[in-house]
Amino acid sequence: MKYKDKNVTIGEVVVEVPEVTEVFKEFRIDFCCGGHRNLASVIEEQKIDGAALFERLDKLYENRKASYENKESQFDQMSPQVLVTYIEDTHHEYLRRVLPETAGLLTTILRVHGKNHQELFDMYRIYGQLKADLEQHLLKEETMLFPDFNEIDNNEQEIIDLTKMIMSEHEAAGELLEKLRTISGNYHLPEDACKTFAKTYQLLEDIEDDLHQHIHLENNILLKNYRKRETLFKSNEILN
Repeated sequence: MKYKDKNVTIGEVVVEVPEVTEVFKEFRIDFCCGGHRNLASVIEEQKIDGAALFERLDKLYENRKASYENKESQFDQMSPQVLVTYIEDTHHEYLRRVLPETAGLLTTILRVHGKNHQELFDMYRIYGQLKADLEQHLLKEETMLFPDFNEIDNNEQEIIDLTKMIMSEHEAAGELLEKLRTISGNYHLPEDACKTFAKTYQLLEDIEDDLHQHIHLENNILLKNYRKRETLFKSNEILN
């Protein structure tokens, strides 16, 4: 498999074997916002056991080949228009439902447990920023980016121009998710946690998982070609 190529990116591995996201999460490898990075470089920088990682990837790849007839998971084979519809129907709708629900639960546990767990105040602030950023981000994609894929021949330059902004917002969301995970101690529940506390942490982890897949589909598949053209454009500017 090409993941052993020193030039292969994390995103390319996920496109070929989507199930690898669970393994990458175990090894704390960022596959959404960091999907453009070389896997070999990340292994070296994070001092990851490459042999152990490759063994897991080998097993997933063999399983993937055995069940390749499952076309529904082949997002890289979808047209941009079909993928956009999938992202809206699956990930955007999920976020619109779960973001306010989680905000309400976080407010509740802050009122009940805030005195003994002051980290909840930081989580409340950061989650509020994440929620606001994501809500405007979804609208920005649906009103500015996604419609251009319906007239792709006429709006290619617009998509290239929007790609930088959209991916920058993805990176910002990824940083906020990481802050929430760090402050919560990887969502480890304290001894006095109630059921609402547990549900809140579970929803925060679910949001993180969904956003990782959501951002991966956009960064590493939907916007991949336009991201490369933006990079090429910048390189040409420097040379000139």
